[in-house]
Amino acid sequence: MTGFPAGAHREGMTAIPDTATALRLRDLRKEYRVGQQTVIALDGVTLDLPRGSFTAVMGPSGSGKSTLLHCAAGLDRPDSGTVELAGAPLGGLSERALTKLRRDRAGFVFQAFNLMPSLTAAQNVSLPLRLAHRRPALTQVEGALAAVGLAERAGHRPAELSGGQQQRVAVARALVTSPDVLFADEPTGALDTKSSHQVMGLLRQLVDEHGQTVVMVTHDPVVAAWADRVVFLCDGRIAGQLYHPTPETVANRLAHLEDA
Repeated sequence: MTGFPAGAHREGMTAIPDTATALRLRDLRKEYRVGQQTVIALDGVTLDLPRGSFTAVMGPSGSGKSTLLHCAAGLDRPDSGTVELAGAPLGGLSERALTKLRRDRAGFVFQAFNLMPSLTAAQNVSLPLRLAHRRPALTQVEGALAAVGLAERAGHRPAELSGGQQQRVAVARALVTSPDVLFADEPTGALDTKSSHQVMGLLRQLVDEHGQTVVMVTHDPVVAAWADRVVFLCDGRIAGQLYHPTPETVANRLAHLEDA
């Protein structure tokens, strides 16, 4: 699989208009009770993700990164504010309706690959469709595995795959439903440098060649540099954005946040 270098952008491609928004967040607020204390995880976050964009979310520990991702994906509900995923408001949906919307419009990749060890790669990829009581077409599953460069590994179980290959199967599983947004939470956290490069090259390729929208939480400046834009959080608020990032510019911005 051929990846794209960090920070690379294509020449001559048609620009996606700003109005083509895959994810719209408005004034998100979220609090948690920890013992006798109230922790403000999100404090008025407003953010748009254009279709076909790759956004990384970074910040110091406890800045609200994972909470933002979970609220944006409908895995958690904000206390106030609005989330629109592919134009569909999440507020007010029943748990059943929210589950269906997540299943149809969102894909998820986490640090733990979460593959079923007794199932083959192809069976793992088809699992979201089966859980939705939809009969997976062979071409759907084959296409998802081919998109991540693992068509020849369809019959292999997770134990027969490297860590990087397992994460690519997890990406294929997230893609099989053709999600509007792919949410990734520390997708390279359990991988070595080579495997991390392969997975990030894959995500970059999905954005560049297939117009996939990706939002990713990471703590690694090298990983963040594959994105089009890095959004920095601090104390539950947006503390700045960085376009066309490099590992150096990301690390420098992070250092300033952590020293603040």
